[in-house]
Amino acid sequence: MKILIDMNLSTKWSSALQSFGLESVHWSDVGAVNAPDVEIVDYAVANGYTVLTQDLDFGAILASSNSDRPSVVQLRTDDLSPKAVGAQVIGAILKWSSQLSSGAMLTVENDGSRIRILPFRPLV
Repeated sequence: MKILIDMNLSTKWSSALQSFGLESVHWSDVGAVNAPDVEIVDYAVANGYTVLTQDLDFGAILASSNSDRPSVVQLRTDDLSPKAVGAQVIGAILKWSSQLSSGAMLTVENDGSRIRILPFRPLV
């Protein structure tokens, strides 16, 4: 699995993910630091990446586009550093890797994780 780390997260996430065999790149290494989120989404789709972010806008982009790509791993934890939550995040990515490969949004929170399959379906 290939992970694209959003600008709002530390570049230290790259080495943390790579230490578990996950190919990763920080957005600052491939795109403009002031790029809009839509540009990051487009790059992730074109290059087969799952986006790692804390930004809620990625969920909104997926919902409004009704797309099944890219998969997104959204961090909703108190501490966003890989030292503090790296094992939890990587564990969740590995646990849900099949769903992420097919298109999903994984939310990692302080007390666990939850996944939604893409595209988002309206609640009835």
